[in-house]
Amino acid sequence: MSHPALSPDGVAVVTGGAAGIGLAAAKRFAGFGMRVCLADLGADRLARAAEAVAALAQGGSASVMTSETDVSQVDQLQRLEAAVRERFGGTDVLMNNAGIQPGSDMFGPRDNWTRVLAVNLWGVINGTQVFVPGMLGRGRPGLVINTGSKQGITTPPGDPAYNVAKAGVKACTEALQHTLRNTPDCRLSAHLLIPGFVFTGLTAKNRTEKPEAAWTPEQTVDFMFQRLDAGDFYILCPDNDVPRALDEKRILWAAGDIVENRPPLSRWHPDYAEAFAAFVKGA
Repeated sequence: MSHPALSPDGVAVVTGGAAGIGLAAAKRFAGFGMRVCLADLGADRLARAAEAVAALAQGGSASVMTSETDVSQVDQLQRLEAAVRERFGGTDVLMNNAGIQPGSDMFGPRDNWTRVLAVNLWGVINGTQVFVPGMLGRGRPGLVINTGSKQGITTPPGDPAYNVAKAGVKACTEALQHTLRNTPDCRLSAHLLIPGFVFTGLTAKNRTEKPEAAWTPEQTVDFMFQRLDAGDFYILCPDNDVPRALDEKRILWAAGDIVENRPPLSRWHPDYAEAFAAFVKGA
């Protein structure tokens, strides 16, 4: 990799690092020779993940640390940041990746809304506010990678709490990158990871085998590093069913609801079905 933060003397912190995209990324960070901190919930899950990451790390288990951390609680992230600083000297790469998706509807359980926003949105805000000042203070090249979602851009019906949280992550990450690029002598950059359909514990929904349409976490992370190498801010991932061209059409149509004064979520409105189909085909 050409990015200087991904170097053998670097330190990466990954929230939601015990499984899925977070674990796949942690393994790749270890493969670059970096020291890695995995933050997640569940001691057994973290122990298994740490063993897998240590097997790829140049320093073995000495290069890997774990922390049971609820990212919705800022004091727990403050303890995490201090522990990483004490163990490894500081942080160079922060991947705010922790997320949950219990499901929601507009008039569903308030607890689902509260928890989703606390973890998926406030977890990113907390991680950014706690870690980034210290990363800036190190004066070293660094990366902040926030895991968003296409659902935060096109906001499909069916899970509004998740959509709201991921839309917030998009806005937060855009604001962060604007701040960083206007900070004198700043060597950090922020990036928004926008996965496609990825087969993880979050998306499995009782399935034990990966659907043909889905990418693996490893494919998603490979793509992420390719696009980081290219300098992309929006890392818009395809999958085995949806190519980038179709994602672009869906995103443009969603923005067009405002510009064209269509009903919200017109992509799913029966009166606009033919128009959307024609738009996708380029007619």
